[in-house]
Amino acid sequence: MADTATTASAAAASAASASTDAPPFQLGKPRFQQTSFYGRFRHFLDIIDPRTLFVTERRLREAVQLLEDYKHGTLRPGVTNEQLWSAQKIKQAILHPDTNEKIFMPFRMSGYIPFGTPIVVGLLLPNQTLASTVFWQWLNQSHNACVNYANRNATKPSPASKFIQGYLGAVISAVSIAVGLNVLVQKANKFTPATRLLVQRFVPFPAVGSQGPPILHQAASANICNVVLMRYGELEEGIDVLDADGNLVGSSKIAARHALLETALTRVVLPMPILVLPPIVMSMLEKTALLQARPRLLLPVQSLVCLAAFGLALPLAISLFPQMSEIETSQLEPEIARATSSRTVVYNKGL
Repeated sequence: MADTATTASAAAASAASASTDAPPFQLGKPRFQQTSFYGRFRHFLDIIDPRTLFVTERRLREAVQLLEDYKHGTLRPGVTNEQLWSAQKIKQAILHPDTNEKIFMPFRMSGYIPFGTPIVVGLLLPNQTLASTVFWQWLNQSHNACVNYANRNATKPSPASKFIQGYLGAVISAVSIAVGLNVLVQKANKFTPATRLLVQRFVPFPAVGSQGPPILHQAASANICNVVLMRYGELEEGIDVLDADGNLVGSSKIAARHALLETALTRVVLPMPILVLPPIVMSMLEKTALLQARPRLLLPVQSLVCLAAFGLALPLAISLFPQMSEIETSQLEPEIARATSSRTVVYNKGL
């Protein structure tokens, strides 16, 4: 049986080797080296490629079948490495790695920026009331919550009641934090000089022009609340850890804590380019003759600048850690350390 599997894999690899414009294909392995930030950045550019949103159901089935043929050594002649990598890219962008089920389009990582654009524009609207501010905050945090849940580690089943509880907790806490800090900033002028300096230093919300609402003002604390509450079930149940051969070793709550910490850190980093780059770029663009003569273009231009910053920020943030993270077994529960001879195990961090 083992000899047959080896022969089949060798035949599949030989069939795919006709391609010289791509590295040799490895099923289930990333195309780019994940030990370096640049390799992870290239990998996640594939994952968030918005063109995968337009992949048809038929094309998805063909991609999955091509990978199955490679796995079983029945690959048709002439299939190139590039075709195999493309098929795996499609599968990884659309199907959840733990369940192999389709992720709803707006909640895929490839849909995070396109479907988040209207929310960004809404957050940029000037002269907002408290009601409109709460609405856009709710919409923003709802989208974040669904993205966090859809891209979680799903090795353990999660009932709908836990999703609802997590969603309500995540959105209420995140919106409360964002709106509360927004009100605090607006009232900063009434504080003493020392208190005002403290508020402005630790609650840095860039605004549209001089009096507009915050741009993507979810603070780090709001993002952390969102991730932890939407994925709290992982902390309770643990997540599966695998050895180097992909065999299940056990379920670890310690690995779940690592997964949530890493994901939360990416959500802290995500807004940074959006908070830093647009003010710098807009300060230069506002001096141009075009915008000085047409002030109504300020909001659309700033929306595009923020969208570009968002497009850069997402792959940079999620590239901080590999999706399949590695941890030493000695750091995990004793029963897991005893269950394997491997020095390290891997787990799906989620995105």
